[in-house]
Amino acid sequence: MKTIRIGCGAGFSGDRIEPAVELATKGHLDYLVFECLAERTIALAQQAKARDPRNGYDPLLVERIESVLPACVERDVTIITNMGAANPVAAADVVKELARRLGCRGLSIATVTGDDVLDLVAGGDFAIAETGAPVATLRDRLVSANAYIGAEPIAHAVAGGADVVITGRAADPSLFVGPLAHELGWSMDDWPQLGRGTLVGHLLECAGQITGGYFADPGYKDVDNLSRLGFPIAEVPEQGPAVITKVAGSGGRVTPATCKEQLLYEIHDPAAYMTPDAIADFSQVRITEIDCDRVAVDGATGRPRPGLLKVSLGYRDGYIGEGQISYAGSGALGRARLAACVVQQRLSDLGVRPDDVRYDLIGVDALHGERLSGANREPYEVRVRVAARTQSIDAARRIGNEVEALYTNGPAGGGGAAKSTREVLSVASTFVPRALVSCTVSCEVI
Repeated sequence: MKTIRIGCGAGFSGDRIEPAVELATKGHLDYLVFECLAERTIALAQQAKARDPRNGYDPLLVERIESVLPACVERDVTIITNMGAANPVAAADVVKELARRLGCRGLSIATVTGDDVLDLVAGGDFAIAETGAPVATLRDRLVSANAYIGAEPIAHAVAGGADVVITGRAADPSLFVGPLAHELGWSMDDWPQLGRGTLVGHLLECAGQITGGYFADPGYKDVDNLSRLGFPIAEVPEQGPAVITKVAGSGGRVTPATCKEQLLYEIHDPAAYMTPDAIADFSQVRITEIDCDRVAVDGATGRPRPGLLKVSLGYRDGYIGEGQISYAGSGALGRARLAACVVQQRLSDLGVRPDDVRYDLIGVDALHGERLSGANREPYEVRVRVAARTQSIDAARRIGNEVEALYTNGPAGGGGAAKSTREVLSVASTFVPRALVSCTVSCEVI
């Protein structure tokens, strides 16, 4: 019975690279997937592309591909990634040049485009899902609109012999469903099998989370050798359970508990996980340990895919000004509170009226607020953080300036001041009919 080995070499844009190299060299893989996009990531990539049409792909594209391509070519491992972000075509050009430099000739490099639907959304009658307001209310603040495309064009690319497949905003599980559908002969309307593939993709997509990274909690959920965390591999047979594992000897762990936590990650309704490929049903999934770092998962199914595709919207939403300063020693908490009050009064006197503002004492009330955090003892050191969102960059700059001014304008003993100002890219979503989104697969052999 045919079994496909597929590994995940990245779970987000800034992920480590060494575990992917380990997968490429020791994982005995058929496919190595890099999942590097998030909602805000692609909005930032669209901004980069607007500044330079040759940019807009993942900043670590070159470093990642350079690190794994020779090993993947030698071992006949196909690379699939959404590191194309806002510019898959430019990303492919970069990979082609890199492959030539590395002497990797005869490679077929495929790009999948069509997820960028900014013109469609900006000119259409669509509503913001979170508020119900028309997308048109964002007007010229709209930076990006990318549809979550599915596995079908990826399956076409690998069926055409692609050695590297580069996409934009493909849905995370679809990066895995595509090659599985091709290799195991699933039709794109075989909903139970696509649901099964979506389970595999969902478990792998966050890389080190399922091998103990996001799971680790010392004394409660201990994970060995976390600094050398291995990334996951799925062994997917034609029929029966898939097996989640990792490279032997790598750090971390794969257990029923790590798999169960990842199974529920970002899932609102386990019986109706909406993806571009199917409505997956995880409600009857069975998770069984079969050996050390080998866990069987089975029982997923699926129903017909939705008629609408989700679109991630990125839009400019003002500026954030931030300032931080520390106080230590006797009375540190009282001085920190006074510092926050001084800044609050100064901003009021200057006429700065933020849309939103926070006055946090890090280590005291910054995460859960004063009521829940309620320190039982006086801390010896406290860091004050003031952050505010404004529509004016000049007003945002005043936030950090006023915190920095506490150096000499009291209270006593402030140190380590830092300040920053940045533009806010907010994220919302809308839905468009699937028929309005058309994907194109282009291949070139170098």
